[in-house]
Amino acid sequence: MADAVPRGVRVGLDVGEVRVGVARSDPDGLVATPVETVTRPARTNGRGEGPGVGPADLARVVEIVRTSGAVVVYVGLPRHLSGREGSAAAGVRTYCGALAQAVAPVPVRLVDERLSTVSAHHALHASGRPGRSHRRVVDQAAAVVILQAALDAERTAGGRVGELVAPSTAETDEG
Repeated sequence: MADAVPRGVRVGLDVGEVRVGVARSDPDGLVATPVETVTRPARTNGRGEGPGVGPADLARVVEIVRTSGAVVVYVGLPRHLSGREGSAAAGVRTYCGALAQAVAPVPVRLVDERLSTVSAHHALHASGRPGRSHRRVVDQAAAVVILQAALDAERTAGGRVGELVAPSTAETDEG
């Protein structure tokens, strides 16, 4: 029986307040690899809920999605260990709404990212990278962890996984 998961590059994102870690897969969706870390300008979204969506960082992520020919974007949704969402999740949801609007018709899907950054730090430490140098690459490593978990879940489920994000009609901040 043929695999039901459509072929194509998948992009994974770890959206933080300061940086966005980016990873991508091979066209068969077997292995996630780091791409880059996109810096987000400091600002708030006007409601005291953390960063808004800036045009420069969003434009760079959109460019990566487009040039890679991605068929889906998986974004880590930060949750508390209890499974509840906090203010960080609200910021990621806002970012993803704008991203979904910008990359349509490529779908954006939210996947659980609990402990992805912790796993990324452990992997970097295990690879012999000194702790002081983690900051530069931990967001990419977390994006790899998020994307690899989504790829593995796709194979188990036989199709796309995660919560589909509806495109937002809100405009981005004016940097």
